[in-house]
Amino acid sequence: MKQEGISKDKLALVEHEIINVMDVKVENIKTIIALRRSANVRYLQPNGYNKFTETTAVLERSSSGCDKNGDHINPTHYTTIAPNNAQVSWHFDKHNIQQAWNLSTGAGVTVGLIDTGVSESQQLLNPSGFNDGYSNGRFVQKYGTFIDSFWWWSSNYDGPHDKCGHGTAMASTIASPRNDHGMPVGVAYNSNLIAYRATEDVLLDDYHERKGVSDALVQLGNRSDVKIISMSIGYIWSIGNISDAVKYAYSKNKLIFAAGGTSTSFTNGFGVIFPATMNETVAVTGVDDGSNYERCETCHSGSKIDFTIVMEGDNNTSKAPPVLGFYNGERRYTGGSSVATATTAGIAALVWSRYPSWSRTQVLNRLKQSSDFYPNRDGSFGYGNIDALQAVQ
Repeated sequence: MKQEGISKDKLALVEHEIINVMDVKVENIKTIIALRRSANVRYLQPNGYNKFTETTAVLERSSSGCDKNGDHINPTHYTTIAPNNAQVSWHFDKHNIQQAWNLSTGAGVTVGLIDTGVSESQQLLNPSGFNDGYSNGRFVQKYGTFIDSFWWWSSNYDGPHDKCGHGTAMASTIASPRNDHGMPVGVAYNSNLIAYRATEDVLLDDYHERKGVSDALVQLGNRSDVKIISMSIGYIWSIGNISDAVKYAYSKNKLIFAAGGTSTSFTNGFGVIFPATMNETVAVTGVDDGSNYERCETCHSGSKIDFTIVMEGDNNTSKAPPVLGFYNGERRYTGGSSVATATTAGIAALVWSRYPSWSRTQVLNRLKQSSDFYPNRDGSFGYGNIDALQAVQ
């Protein structure tokens, strides 16, 4: 207040309830200098502005994982199972996921998804259709922590429904029901799902996206029924309030999976991105189905990667996992480290459902032990591809 020359009632201030962070409007460079010199300030980060031009921001968003269009799915990219020709993605077979269903389907495990929300137009991912076919006795809940506003002090929450399409695809990968409508099935088709619309797209370049993600992490951290958190979102640099919130959720014994990075016009050329770079997260990326490990065309890799999931055909052939579309009756292709992360979260749910008394460390160790390179670790791909059947045995 002294540096800004204003009274307390004029100070634009937002205090977080749990993590030790406050957001404050600053207009004087001397205030920033004084805060940086203060021994009571852990870190200081700009949040209320974007250094990029409006045109650049539009280009970033256009390539940041959003797609609400349905695709024609090649019949060779899935197999069908009961009931009524429910569809199993081709990449499930690369990890023995369908065989693992003989021992576990994710029942009793609750997965938290932090993304762009879930489409209200996709019945199979909403309460009215989540228990369908062979999926039963479970729940889906949707919340919103994202504020769609130019003003950083706005409190006008945007609701829980997806407007991008990315979160819907991740929810489908994790927990789409083993349905009676001939549509794609999720990895843990009997698990519970709590989906947060915390961000507008996958690139966390906006103040409200960052606060939305940190708030979602805190809320999921406070839920005793949540064991797993899946985040197929990120940024090339560390974000303080999200880092604090990840550590908070981790302190609550959550197993947190984060995407290693999928190239956009902005992130192309970078290695593993935040928050997958954190020690408290499990970093996942995608590889192709060739005999030699090669990352998928748009996927990032590096020493921080813990696991890989097959995401595309060898030599960049154009196949990706099919998932539920944004609208009822539609399907679409989607891949990259995003779906690799959601797939791994689903496999973890299968393991925890099979061994409900296990700790986070035990579940993570079983995933490691069931991977290609264990007990070794590759410099770019961690422990490699996971065998879901071996993991649940």
